[in-house]
Amino acid sequence: MAENPLFQKYGSTIRNGTVIFQENDVGNRMYIIQSGSVKISKFMDGHVHTLAELGKGEFFGEMAIVSSTARSATATAVGTVELLEFDRQGFEAMIEKNVKIAMSVIDKLCRRLDHANGQIRDLVRINQRNLVALKLYDRFMDAGSEEKALTLSAVVDAIDRELDAPADRVREVIDGFVSAGICVIDGNALRLKNKAKLVAVAEG
Repeated sequence: MAENPLFQKYGSTIRNGTVIFQENDVGNRMYIIQSGSVKISKFMDGHVHTLAELGKGEFFGEMAIVSSTARSATATAVGTVELLEFDRQGFEAMIEKNVKIAMSVIDKLCRRLDHANGQIRDLVRINQRNLVALKLYDRFMDAGSEEKALTLSAVVDAIDRELDAPADRVREVIDGFVSAGICVIDGNALRLKNKAKLVAVAEG
């Protein structure tokens, strides 16, 4: 990389096993991998978990120059690694002169955002399932008897209003409860089949 003017200005060579930054460190630099790979890990539930292993062309630590937040994970060199290292001012200067790199970074940021949005959507769907279960449990208990049927269309409409969730999504969740043996649908009647399972879903 010695002949590369960009590496001469911003580059550094990191030895195997070197911790580039530690989770919760305060940082002001981001990195682009030129060769080698970097392990991204996080301490959770008493253990260190590897989140990703990034290779050539990948970047990490970008939030430090966007919002100056503490590092959310630890970055460790795997083998000998060559990095481009930028503070905010250096990154801005670099992308002004290197459109190809700037577009690559933007593309990867967009992909990461799409992935994060997908994870958020999945979490929302999971939470909606729990909340629908809780609302159903309350209604069955309010009915005064576990054997008493609820009016399916009325339940869907009520939960739709309370959770601000689309009615078809509420019905989809209830249909899932039917498939799981939690409820039974008979025409427009909804009956509770397995109270323990419903409680387990409601409690997450």
